[in-house]
Amino acid sequence: MYFRILHDEVSGDLSYLLADMDAREAILIDPHGRDLTLLAALLSECDLRLRWVLRTHHHDHLHPEEAALLAQLGAPLVQGAAGPGAQVHTDGDILPFGNELVRVLATPGHTASCLSFAWRDRFFCGGLLAVDACPHQPVPLLPEALWDSVAQRVFSLADETLLFAGHERRSRAVSTVQEQRRWHPFFAGLSRDAFLARVSALPATGARGASS
Repeated sequence: MYFRILHDEVSGDLSYLLADMDAREAILIDPHGRDLTLLAALLSECDLRLRWVLRTHHHDHLHPEEAALLAQLGAPLVQGAAGPGAQVHTDGDILPFGNELVRVLATPGHTASCLSFAWRDRFFCGGLLAVDACPHQPVPLLPEALWDSVAQRVFSLADETLLFAGHERRSRAVSTVQEQRRWHPFFAGLSRDAFLARVSALPATGARGASS
């Protein structure tokens, strides 16, 4: 297997390349159109066929050209909401690449149609844990759904499950379920009502309500 993390230091955005080196098939999770040249070079260097482009969420209302740029990668675009050239996948769907499988989980909250992707002992959850750290969505679109997604989906995973974020801000991009359950500033030790109260006190700067 081949695994590569791509980090944009300016925005804090994170993308992931996973590949089955025996079958020479790969997937990209949360790639960005601005990185097309780099992504194409990585795929070519490793002689990989791109099988899927997976998006945990998107902010195409802010970047309307993004879907068209990602289409240039030549693989099906998978996301939780309808969009140009996109395939809508739902909870429980299985996506193969080579001899590997990625499971799709519906985890709304950060945006209305967020997906997460589970592979082996790794869980790619996009902006789910970035309650106030996403530069494009400064507060969760659906706080109640976010609490349920984290409490019922993420925190029910095995303690040692590795969590990979879509954004980071002055923190590690990779953590574990146990760490987040114990120390996440918005979830650890809080009741659902206390969480909702903290989120409602966040400054709602930026565009809210148009993300998917």
